[in-house]
Amino acid sequence: MPRKARRYPNSTNIPPNDCSLNPYVGCEHGCRYCYACFMKRFTGHEEKWGEFIDVKYWKPIARPEKYAGKEIFIGSVTDPYQPCEEKYKRTRAVLEQLQGSGAKLSIATKSDLILRDLDLIKTFPNARVSWSVNTLDEHFKDDMDNAVSIERRFAAMKTFHDAGVRTTCFISPIFPEITDVKAIIGRAKDSCNLIWLENLNLRGTFKPQIMEYIVKKYPDLVPLYREIYMRGNNDYWQWLDGEMREYAKQIGLDYVTNDDTMRRPFEAPPVIVNYFYHSQIKKSAKMR
Repeated sequence: MPRKARRYPNSTNIPPNDCSLNPYVGCEHGCRYCYACFMKRFTGHEEKWGEFIDVKYWKPIARPEKYAGKEIFIGSVTDPYQPCEEKYKRTRAVLEQLQGSGAKLSIATKSDLILRDLDLIKTFPNARVSWSVNTLDEHFKDDMDNAVSIERRFAAMKTFHDAGVRTTCFISPIFPEITDVKAIIGRAKDSCNLIWLENLNLRGTFKPQIMEYIVKKYPDLVPLYREIYMRGNNDYWQWLDGEMREYAKQIGLDYVTNDDTMRRPFEAPPVIVNYFYHSQIKKSAKMR
């Protein structure tokens, strides 16, 4: 369904970005843990999350040069390269309208359709592209989302990295005792500049769905998940924080937390950034 966008891009409080931009409402990937499912209450759709898409249309961006030096995050509540992008090209339209403006892009996706726009993205200064990966198990991936395979994500990441575009492996959300964080880091570390770690943060309508899934598929983990998500115990994340810090040291990578001030370019070897503690994220923590 077409939807008119009143103002583009929009200001945002998502660090370290200045603006956000979402070419679609809804997402065909239908991730079972997606925090963006809250958008449904604003759309009027009765379909399940993942079963509807609104395509945004807007007037051409006026004076794109005013975004010079600004960080624009594309894909905060939708995947800008979900399958419908191949037909509607709304993300590509944004890139074409901002090309030459001096804007800095940060794009989040689970798709390899973004390879289509590699040459265009390369024209933006300090562009950053992140791929979400929270498992190497394709069966678990298929249980959680309808996006492309993990192997296709890694292949796209490597292509962008080899082309000189800053890339991020976003290990998110980490499912306790299911996500093999070390294995993913080992797979990604030669194809990215940053590795972000983010915990599974159960909230909203999908919390009971995920808990039901754990009961059904991973019954041995039920006590742990209840301790974390019913009783609010953070011991597991504190333990994993320590494990990751030690692992980073073993493999020669820097390890920082989300409340560190990061004022340096991130170049290979990658830096591991811990985003376990959402409440501590500071807007002033600019990454460049």
